[in-house]
Amino acid sequence: MQALRDDTFRRITDLMYSAIGLSFTDNKKPLISSRLAPRIQRLGLGGYEDYLALISSDEDAGEFQMAVDLLTTNETYFFREPAHYDLLEHELTRSKPQQLAVWSAASSFGDEAYSTAMLLSDLQQLGRIGSQWKILGTDISDRVLRSAIEAVYPEDRLRNVTPERLRRHCLRGDGASEGLIQISPKLRKHVSFGQLNLCQPIEDIGPFDVIFLRNVLIYFDVPTKRDVVDRVLTQLRPGGLFFIGTAEGRVACNTPLQALAPGAFRKPSA
Repeated sequence: MQALRDDTFRRITDLMYSAIGLSFTDNKKPLISSRLAPRIQRLGLGGYEDYLALISSDEDAGEFQMAVDLLTTNETYFFREPAHYDLLEHELTRSKPQQLAVWSAASSFGDEAYSTAMLLSDLQQLGRIGSQWKILGTDISDRVLRSAIEAVYPEDRLRNVTPERLRRHCLRGDGASEGLIQISPKLRKHVSFGQLNLCQPIEDIGPFDVIFLRNVLIYFDVPTKRDVVDRVLTQLRPGGLFFIGTAEGRVACNTPLQALAPGAFRKPSA
């Protein structure tokens, strides 16, 4: 298969930007090439130009979704950036809410949503929060959402989960499922998932007390980041907590935010 040409690379990135707001700089050309090549070969296509024609076709929205999955799926695991969960535990212990709504706005395979569910379940057992809590996980990818609903993970993805939490919230596979862990039905009943494009207008799905928008802003250019953050923050209650990836810095937005820690903010009370 021929190498990815510069003009084809630009047309692929232009398509991703115009359709769903994903922004890829020129140094991402090797990444796009390496992630799409196996799919192109599996489909028996002649090269990147043929694949571009396929995903540009209105008749094959499913393949476009597959391309999005291939270009945006990165490593994820339970209790990533643990300082955020420590801060959340501290804030909830202080406020002792009886009801709580959390949004994992770029939930990927569900690691973040179920990590949060483990924490909230533990806090409920300790009497620090009430029993009326729920978590919504959303993502643009059908594939990762299906995986999140199944809630089955390789053991290594739960390497940051304490043995006590594993015992309380997880089921270990055996036989053909050895090495896999499934989140318990009791925990899963608090978590739901749905498809959502952050670059499009968001219906009134809130309000939420806590919103995670971590490790997704890296895919957007500066104007799109600002629009996405402002759009997401309309769903956050005054006084609510907002988390982005610690490496993403502070994103310029029109919504006032109080910085609490790297990647952690509070929306001021009205």
